[in-house]
Amino acid sequence: MMGYSIKTIAQKSGLSQYTLRYYEREGVLPVVARDVNGNRCFNDEDLELISLICCLKDTGMAIADIKQFIALSQEGRDRLPDQRKLLQEHKQHIDEKIKFFQSFARKIDHKIAYFASLENEAEASGNYKTT
Repeated sequence: MMGYSIKTIAQKSGLSQYTLRYYEREGVLPVVARDVNGNRCFNDEDLELISLICCLKDTGMAIADIKQFIALSQEGRDRLPDQRKLLQEHKQHIDEKIKFFQSFARKIDHKIAYFASLENEAEASGNYKTT
């Protein structure tokens, strides 16, 4: 199977080519295969891993922790409990953030309802102008 170029992977992942190279250089992304000309040659597994890296990063996991997670995955099945623990801790962090933002969403919903009631009152009294 022919692999994907770094340009194609950048388009598919939404990451820049620079970021992909940086991730590889820093060990966040394991060493990518090269073609006969020395160009990176990504495969579907690489794309799936990049998707997971993006998910972890976008949900607030530090690059150092992502790097540790990837390193553990390369050490074999004996490290599965460590990988699971890292993901469980991260999931707990995400759940806490969700609760935090849900409280703000409720406050904003309350304000939206309040302003809607004020608009309705003003409209009913004829003191509401729309532009």
